[in-house]
Amino acid sequence: MTAAIISPDELAAVLADPHTDADPPVLLDVRWNLGGPPGREEYGRGHLPGAVWIDLETELAGSPGPTGRHPLPSPDVLRDAMRRAGVNDDSRVVVYDGGQGWAAARAWWLLRHAGHEHVRVLDGGLARWNGPLATVDPNPRPGNFTPRYGAMPVLDAEGAARLARDGILLDARAPERYRGENEPIDPAAGHIPGARSAPTASAVGPDGALLPADELAARFTALGVTPTAETGVYCGSGVSAAQQVLALSLVGVRAALYPGSWSEWCADPSRPVAVGPEPG
Repeated sequence: MTAAIISPDELAAVLADPHTDADPPVLLDVRWNLGGPPGREEYGRGHLPGAVWIDLETELAGSPGPTGRHPLPSPDVLRDAMRRAGVNDDSRVVVYDGGQGWAAARAWWLLRHAGHEHVRVLDGGLARWNGPLATVDPNPRPGNFTPRYGAMPVLDAEGAARLARDGILLDARAPERYRGENEPIDPAAGHIPGARSAPTASAVGPDGALLPADELAARFTALGVTPTAETGVYCGSGVSAAQQVLALSLVGVRAALYPGSWSEWCADPSRPVAVGPEPG
């Protein structure tokens, strides 16, 4: 497996190197804003040269429903999006968003789950990019990528409950949502009983890049995470949690993602809900 992240300077060097025998990486722009507007207009105002726009809502997620607000897309939907972008089974891929990191991590996780190993996230996103931008949409040759779901561990509601009880289940949402003090999106406030609060924002530095590996390791160790502990992550709808999975991978922990996350969990009123600062 390739490294999970790439710095802006490293990417600029890769794109500028005319002497490599390898094809340049396929660049995917997945800028996205929770609640809208879509990032397509931002893409049109300027994107990495050659980058293809990918819509998180329709190409990296399925239709909202009982399994959450951003369930996994069907393999066919992901296949068509990646082939349109020029992704082959052996392509190197770099994904980026505006800088928050959630959408890029979702794209990274989904491609990894679909069996594509050579995918990296631009650390800090477009906000840390100092190179040129383009406004012309590229027209790449269609790719041949074939997704094969199952390469990354996944949790359903039952699995999340078991992990909260017998392993480590991290809640990547903001602390006030975990505590049940504020819930702006989903129909119930609180957290999965036994889950530990681990806001995604606390894994990111002031420049938008992920913290250094030693700082991430200390953060996760304080939460009870070890390389051998079975660990899973959820958030509101399986997007920001992917950034925690990415951060965990940098310290050698292969964590499971609960794609349905809180939006699926709280949709069933028979499932228990905990409130307050403790796992409960």
